[in-house]
Amino acid sequence: MFLVWWLYSVMLGIWVDLDLVQGLGVNWGQMSSHPLPPNDVVKMLKDNGIKKVKLFDADPTTMKALSGTGIDVMVGIPNEKLNKIAHDYATARKWVKQNVTAYLHDGGVTISYVAVGNEPFLTSYNGTFVKDVYPSVKNVQKALDEAGVGGKIKCVVPFNADVYESPSNKPSDGRFRKDIKKSMLEILEYLRTHKSPFVVNIYPFLSLSQSSGFPKEFAFFDGGGKPVRDNGARYSNVFDANYDTLLWALKKAGVPNLDIVIGEVGWPTDGHDFGNSRLAKKFYDGLLKKLASEVGTPLRKGYLEVYLFGLFDEDEKSIAPGDFERHWGIFRYDGKPKFPMDLSGQKSGHQMLKGVEGVKYLEKKWCVLNSDVRNLSRALAEFNYACSQADCTSLGGKRSCDLEMHDRISYAFNEFYQKGDQDYRKCDFSGMGTKVTRDPSKGDCVFRIQIDLLSAAGQRHALSYAYASLLFVTAFFTLF
Repeated sequence: MFLVWWLYSVMLGIWVDLDLVQGLGVNWGQMSSHPLPPNDVVKMLKDNGIKKVKLFDADPTTMKALSGTGIDVMVGIPNEKLNKIAHDYATARKWVKQNVTAYLHDGGVTISYVAVGNEPFLTSYNGTFVKDVYPSVKNVQKALDEAGVGGKIKCVVPFNADVYESPSNKPSDGRFRKDIKKSMLEILEYLRTHKSPFVVNIYPFLSLSQSSGFPKEFAFFDGGGKPVRDNGARYSNVFDANYDTLLWALKKAGVPNLDIVIGEVGWPTDGHDFGNSRLAKKFYDGLLKKLASEVGTPLRKGYLEVYLFGLFDEDEKSIAPGDFERHWGIFRYDGKPKFPMDLSGQKSGHQMLKGVEGVKYLEKKWCVLNSDVRNLSRALAEFNYACSQADCTSLGGKRSCDLEMHDRISYAFNEFYQKGDQDYRKCDFSGMGTKVTRDPSKGDCVFRIQIDLLSAAGQRHALSYAYASLLFVTAFFTLF
């Protein structure tokens, strides 16, 4: 009987009390050509003791996998849906019914927040969503209240840190942008009234990468740079300075006591001169140590609630902001940790990041440029086509795949081939592609083998059958 109970506990994934940094969550994006099975991802989250997840939508398969886990979830409404939700209450009510209340049954999903949009006031959107955000917040909250869950599920708006600014670059001069001030004041009053937090995304990497004069060490947490002093406060890193700039902006807007949640913070590992695993590890080690200390910032002491961005590399994200956009994951595309990370923030090795288990891959086959091709001008057209369809953002100087041209073309061919699930037709390239069984990876440049989605689906069906059988056995022993 003990064996049955043990198996039952394993299948249900009972929590183990792990020494995780308090308030730590993760962003789970799924803009990938080959997303990992949600059930496997959820098991990994539980193995790591991660109890907070922020989603960018409410994908049914993902929500089902999160059911019964106790993981605290923030579901998201994409920006493209805001206009209709803002101007049609029936649409807001339908969205809430389908994506929130449908999952609130016994054994369902623990939902605490609905994220209305994602960085909707970003300057690069040129005001596209500004007029839709506050009306959407009101309609969604009204629908939550009408459904009887508004007391425990709150609307929030994940903002980019560019909604506030400091003309002098000192926190005490912080203020909200003038072009969005009216809308911000409406939203701030809503947050105050409903006791909802201000959700903000802070990216020291972007501070460093977008400014040629930015002091590099100021992007990290080890105090290597020259400190900034402001009104008696001392700042040794841009994260603290950015956070306290927001505090000053909130104070000037008349809401100094709003709770703050860091909706996104992270460091990419490729696609940019400063995007690599070494710097990412340095950033995360410093961040987790800071969070574990619960020292807070110069203006607000105590623990910080933070969602790391993000879980996995996503090969279908837009690269308009930069090639690094596809490399924010603390895990590779296949769920393997990119570098050692101690989630306790103690650097003791007590709570090291664990990967996704049981990942199934396609065959050990790669597609490369024929070795006898000498005139690469013909191959370049095929290279450009492959890169237009697959992910080549790791190619280039100071990136993980700093290769000679022949190998660059091979890398692009393989990305196209793997994205096409190793279909033999995807390795033609006008007769210049050839399949090999010897791994062509070079140094840090990994020629990937893609995840086998069909095997993963079959594995899920087998687990479902095993789970049903286990329930039957448990019932049998209970009766007899």
